[in-house]
Amino acid sequence: MSPQETRPGRASEAFFGRRKGKPLRSGQTEALASGLETLGLDLSSPAPDDLRRLFAARVTGVRLEIGFGGGEHLLHEAATHPDTGFIGVEPFVNGMAKMTAALERQPLDNIRLFNEDATLLLDWLPAASLDGIDLFYPDPWPKKRHWKRRFVNAVNLDRFARALKPGGRFRFASDIDTYVNWTLLHCRAHPAFEWRAGEAADWHTPYEGWPGTRYEAKALREGRSPAYLTFLRS
Repeated sequence: MSPQETRPGRASEAFFGRRKGKPLRSGQTEALASGLETLGLDLSSPAPDDLRRLFAARVTGVRLEIGFGGGEHLLHEAATHPDTGFIGVEPFVNGMAKMTAALERQPLDNIRLFNEDATLLLDWLPAASLDGIDLFYPDPWPKKRHWKRRFVNAVNLDRFARALKPGGRFRFASDIDTYVNWTLLHCRAHPAFEWRAGEAADWHTPYEGWPGTRYEAKALREGRSPAYLTFLRS
């Protein structure tokens, strides 16, 4: 299904850019098909009332990562926290292929995957069902005429607020100053979110256990300083 096609009830809003990069090798294509068949979420059926039922592992909570890219953080978190279920969203085919290939080599029973627009998934999830949402290094859409395509906006923050449990965390990381400021302004304007920064250095301090990502490594090589924001769902 293309990002502009319609699922029953609503069209994709497509906050992402291109869907494909370099052609996949045969092994990647097979891993992608097999991985999505086993781990992919089917939104044609209603979501379970208790998201923990989505996982083969016995998990105590569920977190969502939107746009996991190469999957470095998602794989690290899932391996480090086997008692937590993780849903990873990545519409970029090459990133999803990399993830499914990694899960073939190191199977994890606390991960589920979705390869379409994250807003479709957010609307499918039950209310107050997530313990956390991570959005790391999203497409910054740097040109002002494209800012409407930034994933952080009032409508999506409403979606986050609905899906998160009270006390749940929305974490955002970026190396683009305008997007960091944009996110701070939007979250501070939203009544459901509170920025928990104790001191000025907090937003430049990586999260505990942070493994880094390839996007972050590129930003550091190019002299850009990442920011790490955490917002609490009231």
